[in-house]
Amino acid sequence: MDVVVGRIAKAHGVTGELTVEVRTDSPEERFADGAVVNARMRGGERRELVVESVRPHSGRLLVRFEQVVTREAAEALRGCLLVADTDALPPTDDPDEFYDHELEGLHVVLADGSSVGTVAEVVHVPGSELLAVDRPDGSQALIPFVQEIVPEIDIQAGRVVLTPPEGLLDPL
Repeated sequence: MDVVVGRIAKAHGVTGELTVEVRTDSPEERFADGAVVNARMRGGERRELVVESVRPHSGRLLVRFEQVVTREAAEALRGCLLVADTDALPPTDDPDEFYDHELEGLHVVLADGSSVGTVAEVVHVPGSELLAVDRPDGSQALIPFVQEIVPEIDIQAGRVVLTPPEGLLDPL
């Protein structure tokens, strides 16, 4: 299984450098010089890339890959997801820290045990994360992924417990 560690936002300059939005807690490992990442192309195909150099830039990384030497080659990668194999991920030391793939598919319930739905994905927005929860009626709810609203996650039991404020789960 793959886990997204970054997304190529756009080309930077004329020599193939790329702006990468980081989606990993360990960018120093994932994007170290010589590191290998896989680009999941828009058409579904995969391409292996080797990091040649990396530097921070405006909250993102500017990454140069050995295989990308022109702006045109960089533009062809715009929007691609950079993925790693979940088997290669180090275990988390913090019991309140989870990889996205561990949460996706978990059953979501309220504190009283009533069913809310299933975690479809973890949505990363500036400054926070949201749980996108598929509801039984076909709708989707976006739940702020904060301790006050998501007080319990039990990976082994396959469930997420919510204590949402009034109105959060009401249909639009």
